[in-house]
Amino acid sequence: MTKNNEAPIIFSLSNPTSKSECTADQAYLWSGGKAIFASGSPFPEVEVNGQKFRPAQGNNAYIFPGIGLGAIFCGATRLDDLDMICASRTLANLVPQEMLDMGAVFPDLKTAREVSVKIAVEVARGQWERGTALKEQVRNSADGYIYY
Repeated sequence: MTKNNEAPIIFSLSNPTSKSECTADQAYLWSGGKAIFASGSPFPEVEVNGQKFRPAQGNNAYIFPGIGLGAIFCGATRLDDLDMICASRTLANLVPQEMLDMGAVFPDLKTAREVSVKIAVEVARGQWERGTALKEQVRNSADGYIYY
């Protein structure tokens, strides 16, 4: 894949690990550490040319709970592409720089609950800003928003 792209994106999403299209080792070694890799199964850290890589585990545990919670929270009757984009951008912005430096494309799965709450807040905020939420928001000068 590096013949066609300097930093190929390889999402090896089959489960279980034994059925994976390729391993994290293979993706990082074959690309000389240039691949952007995520898998459906957990893989251990990989070291290539002295650089450590933390393979990401692509999982719907990041996005769907946050979108659902946000929709319930604000009383959304419909979710659209803007909500999906909002959730995706929020998720991307929650990957710490040190993890990005190790090739991660998602935050640590251990933080999925915290990530979901942040996604929910942003989805609800977008719904309120577009006037598509049924439940009202109440502003609080101390922290900006209190939602109910």
